[in-house]
Amino acid sequence: MRLFVVSGTSGAGKSVVLHALEDAGFYCIDNLPMGLLPAFAKELVHADSENYQYAAVGVDVRDLTGDLSNFPRILARLTELDVDCRVIFLDADDATLIKRFSETRRRHPLTDEQLTLADAIRHERTRLEPISSRADLKFDTSRTTIHQLRDWVLQQVGGPPGETTSLLFESFGFKHGVPVDADFVFDVRCLPNPHWEPHLRGLTGRDEEVATYLRGHEDVTHMLDDIAGFLDSWLPRFEADRRSYVTVAIGCTGGQHRSVYLTERLAERFRRAYPRVLTRHRELVH
Repeated sequence: MRLFVVSGTSGAGKSVVLHALEDAGFYCIDNLPMGLLPAFAKELVHADSENYQYAAVGVDVRDLTGDLSNFPRILARLTELDVDCRVIFLDADDATLIKRFSETRRRHPLTDEQLTLADAIRHERTRLEPISSRADLKFDTSRTTIHQLRDWVLQQVGGPPGETTSLLFESFGFKHGVPVDADFVFDVRCLPNPHWEPHLRGLTGRDEEVATYLRGHEDVTHMLDDIAGFLDSWLPRFEADRRSYVTVAIGCTGGQHRSVYLTERLAERFRRAYPRVLTRHRELVH
């Protein structure tokens, strides 16, 4: 049985992830007390139904039993039950979380007369550290839409055994930070920059004018071939290790031109061998 424990800071998107998994056929429960996890997993293991072979449980700071600090011990018990348990942890920066609570007008579970929202968020991260430190998958949702988060989690969890590894090619701008969920990060800031061409500055790597400009530089083609060659060599190792997902991040300065172009070209190339290939352009969200 495969079990995903979904956790993270309040407002980071746990409900979105659980709903996405439920739509994908997972049996999902939100806000299960930590101490009941082993009993829940044991029931599903012995259940005489294929419907319970894929499950997800939401665990967060709302747990009133105080068992969050015991998560490592509980995780070990799940392993003893022969459960393939993986932990997904979601977070976002303080400013984003505060904005989300302000927009929804919901109360943070830890706020009270003595604790401000900002203090509650910091306190929550401390209490969730036993879970976050053991997360198999971490994702920062600060600059992510609901649809992108749903796509990400469905790509990451994979499908039944025997399916090929799925790939996510993601472009980003270094000036906005490196994606924390990437397995590989490639820096392409050394390549010719269309930003310095006035007629290309307002376009993106998806536009044909930018693509023509970059194709005309030998360094760009060389970089593309080198990255593809590296992935051709090492992706089979991930498949052999039963990894159902790999995230490849391509970064330039602003995430507008070079990284977008290379991300699109890599996705095109690897779709020939991998049926599940996704692209994401982080800085083109808005």
